[in-house]
Amino acid sequence: MTDIDRTPTSPLRRTALVAGGFYVLTFVSIPTVALYGRVRDDDYLRGSGPDTAVVTGGILEMIVALACIGTAVALYPVLKRQGPARALGFVGTRVLEAGAILIGVGSLMTLVTLRRAGAGPEDEAVGHALVAFYDSVFLLSQGFIPAVNAVLLGSLLYQSRLVPRILPLLGLVGAPLLVASDVGTLFGAWDRLSPVAAVAALPIAVWEFSLGVYLIVKGFRPAPITSGPAPAAEPVRTAAG
Repeated sequence: MTDIDRTPTSPLRRTALVAGGFYVLTFVSIPTVALYGRVRDDDYLRGSGPDTAVVTGGILEMIVALACIGTAVALYPVLKRQGPARALGFVGTRVLEAGAILIGVGSLMTLVTLRRAGAGPEDEAVGHALVAFYDSVFLLSQGFIPAVNAVLLGSLLYQSRLVPRILPLLGLVGAPLLVASDVGTLFGAWDRLSPVAAVAALPIAVWEFSLGVYLIVKGFRPAPITSGPAPAAEPVRTAAG
């Protein structure tokens, strides 16, 4: 048996693989729309049957929250070469997004706990409030904040040319559509689960999924920011200097 020479994976390629993997992982929460369907029933809180679907949805969303942080942490060492402030801002908004997702999951897990404890008629208002709270947090965690993420990350990738420019353009175009959809939901023009909201969220979803797949399959394109060390920070000037 002869040894087969293998080309070692470069650190930049590993970064792309990890970031792409995390981005694809964020789509595991798609089934939660169906898994959470029962919590909107009027008789859910006092009804019978297992809570497996809701708990499973909560677990999937917790995975998404951790994957959100993973995408930003993995990309930060590369993105900071293009724009340190925006790269750090992207990490911050991703952490904020993850925290909001976990808060929403906590509200539904509280609903499950209340149901298991044998909720009575007097608890129905609390149950509806918990579901409404989840919907409100969802608008923030998976509506407004992803639009901010798209602007920060999209502008960095568009300027650096680390990926084909059509990909960040999808995010930059989709960001205002997603914000407009959230505003319409807040003012009662349509429901969060309406076809209008789904269509408005589609460009951002395509942008994030396409970015993840591209990073896994192709990695980063050759670009000036990856050809040398990160630029040194400018010295702080004092009044005396």
